[in-house]
Amino acid sequence: MIEIVLSVCLLANPSDCKEISLAQMGEKVTPYVCMFRGQVAASRWAEQHPNYKISKWKCGAAREFAKL
Repeated sequence: MIEIVLSVCLLANPSDCKEISLAQMGEKVTPYVCMFRGQVAASRWAEQHPNYKISKWKCGAAREFAKL
């Protein structure tokens, strides 16, 4: 399984950063598909969390259940 991981920082305090796991994708999802879907997921997350800035994002092996 692959998950989308965002590194986000508060706009008011740029040194306050954390990683957010957005979604887990099925076993047959390739890294390419994750990168394509990840752009959309990161954009939606940013719209819903205007106090944060996404500093980077990646697709990686799923570690735990997704958190929103």
